[in-house]
Amino acid sequence: MTATGHAVLGVAIAAAIPDPIIGIPLAVLSHVAADAFPHWDTGTNMLKKSRHEFVVGSVIDLTISFILAYLLTQFLFPGINLIYVFVMIIAAQGLDWATAPWVFLKWKFPPFSYFYALQKSFDHRLDKPWGIIGQIGILLFFLFIAHTLYLA
Repeated sequence: MTATGHAVLGVAIAAAIPDPIIGIPLAVLSHVAADAFPHWDTGTNMLKKSRHEFVVGSVIDLTISFILAYLLTQFLFPGINLIYVFVMIIAAQGLDWATAPWVFLKWKFPPFSYFYALQKSFDHRLDKPWGIIGQIGILLFFLFIAHTLYLA
C-alpha cells in the first residue's frame, strides 16, 4: 500500500481507538493487513522504473501522506491529538521505514535485510488501475467506520 494509504489507516485507527496501548500495535498490524491486500504502490514494477522516478514518486507519496493525514484530522476528526496521529502514522508506515535503508541506500545487510524479507513475505502488489481502485475502496471503508465510531 502507498505511504498515503498507511497514513490514512493510521488516522482512522487513531480516531476509532484513542488508547495508544491498543492503537499503536493495531496500526503496526494494519500495515501487514493492508499490504496483504492486492495494491499498487510506488514500488510496483520498480524494475521498469528509473531510480530517479522511483525515489521522486516515493517522496511525493510520503509528502502527500502527511498532508492528507493532517487534513483528515482537521476536517473529519478535529478532536484527535496531532501528536497521537503522527505516532499512529509512523506506526502504520513503520515496516516501510524499516526497509527504507535496504531499498533506497542499498544497505543489504541485517537488520535491514530481515525487515525487507519480512515485508516481502506479505506484500501483494497489483498494477494500476485495480491496485489503486481497490486501495481507495478499502481506505474509504475504514474512514467511514472510523468516522462513525468517532461520532458515537
